[in-house]
Amino acid sequence: MNDTERALRIQLAGTYRIFAMLGWTELIYNHITLRVPGPDTHFLINPFGLHYTEVTASNLVKIDLDGNAVDASAHRVNPAGYVVHAAIHRALPDAHCVMHTHTTAGLAVACSEHGLENSNFYSAQLDGMVAYHDFEGITVRADEGPRLVANLGEKRLLILRNHGLLSVGVTVAQAFARLWTLNRACEVQVATAALGRARPIAPEIAARCTRDSLQFDPSYGAGQDVLDALLRQVDKIDPSYKE
Repeated sequence: MNDTERALRIQLAGTYRIFAMLGWTELIYNHITLRVPGPDTHFLINPFGLHYTEVTASNLVKIDLDGNAVDASAHRVNPAGYVVHAAIHRALPDAHCVMHTHTTAGLAVACSEHGLENSNFYSAQLDGMVAYHDFEGITVRADEGPRLVANLGEKRLLILRNHGLLSVGVTVAQAFARLWTLNRACEVQVATAALGRARPIAPEIAARCTRDSLQFDPSYGAGQDVLDALLRQVDKIDPSYKE
């Protein structure tokens, strides 16, 4: 393993711990994948059967687009994770990191008839950034992959109807900034629903908010400062993810 891959493994394992710290876990399910640089499309995924708090740099599994382990590993890979993530990594050259969650707020909005509403500070930063994919059951059938990619199109956030949220990024930080914003928008939307009808935001204001959002701006790190800050919090709790 070269130094570049080692650094990526540490960052990805740390991100799994961030998800655990934020409560974005679903027992042993869901995935964050990260492409490893090289001539072949290989990516890292969590070992199936481990909680996110147990993921480390060394136990991440490196697989190819057919789901085969590239290096020897004692761990299995969840087919439901491989099918979705492999389809995106295969089709999109800029899909270096793919994140998928089943948070309560995200799943609630995914189950709602209208999906994400343009009604709060966070949804206003996602104008024109969110795509939708209809529910086809548990994602273990490879033929669903091309339809999912087609529905994603040029966008890099996807609400999987009746299922959850998905984010794609050139970097872990970019994917995280996108997913955090979408999930936060869902949390506020769900909370607002208890108070009655939400007050909509004018489309032109939402478009301006999206242009002005610093967390997507490369000159402000495109989420890297946020990710680094959270990794520091994880280090205080348990730095064993680096092993």
